[in-house]
Amino acid sequence: MRKEIEQAVALLEKNDPRALEQALELLQGTVFSFSMKVCGQREDAEDTMQEVLVKALPYLPKFESPRALLVWLYKVAKNRCLMSRRKSKFAPKRDLSLDELMPDRHELARLAEAGPVNPEILAIRSQQAKRLREVIQELPPQYRIILVLRDMEGLTDEEVGDITGLRPGNVRVRLHRARLFVRQKLARQNRSAVVLGKTGSSSHPAPATSEKRPASCKALFAELSNYLDDQLDDSLCEQMEQHLEGCEPCVAFLASLESTISRLRNAPSASLSKALAAKIRRELLRQYPYPLPPNDGN
Repeated sequence: MRKEIEQAVALLEKNDPRALEQALELLQGTVFSFSMKVCGQREDAEDTMQEVLVKALPYLPKFESPRALLVWLYKVAKNRCLMSRRKSKFAPKRDLSLDELMPDRHELARLAEAGPVNPEILAIRSQQAKRLREVIQELPPQYRIILVLRDMEGLTDEEVGDITGLRPGNVRVRLHRARLFVRQKLARQNRSAVVLGKTGSSSHPAPATSEKRPASCKALFAELSNYLDDQLDDSLCEQMEQHLEGCEPCVAFLASLESTISRLRNAPSASLSKALAAKIRRELLRQYPYPLPPNDGN
């Protein structure tokens, strides 16, 4: 649960004009930030935010539960974003295949050889906020929504399920594949940047290969997100850790996935200009002057 939603509901309970405007300000920021991550375009995000709040304002007194308001806001914003956003020409046209998102022997070997992340790589990563946004836009919509809600908005599997209509198990599957997609794209970019940055070096990216990864590693790859999110039962967790103790490449791959998730969770949120936000609130409150229609229980 986002604390902004809980704060907004508490403000609405005060039944006060100033508290209503403060609640709207909190909701503006939440909807705009989410819409920017999904839509990728400021104009689309601004339009989505305004449309969602126009729809929400007359009904705000009816939302006594922060969870009910959260699900309603995100569901309406999600639908509006997917209808209006510009289509990415880079997005895959089909479902993401788990097998295609996993590393082959060459990448596992590179990860094991690379060892700890060095300052050069960190410097490259610090400049990749724009690339991270671009990669998220390359995700098919059904995966992008899950990734944004779960890793960037900080919602639970159950909340994401309520918003998307998916069962928690399906949320977990799509979340894992979305994370792997982002990890794969960023890893390729990082590798290319490092190679290009080594002036005078004869190094070249490893050629594409279809060589399969070890079967013992492959069996664990589908559970990596569950392991990192503490979603494995004790017996599976023990099996995972026993394998990791003797498999340096898998340890390196797990670290790269964990780093990707951390970057998603710590990605900065876009903000609406204060002047524009205040203007939109004034327009909204003119359309629905205080007091709002009472909660009639319907």
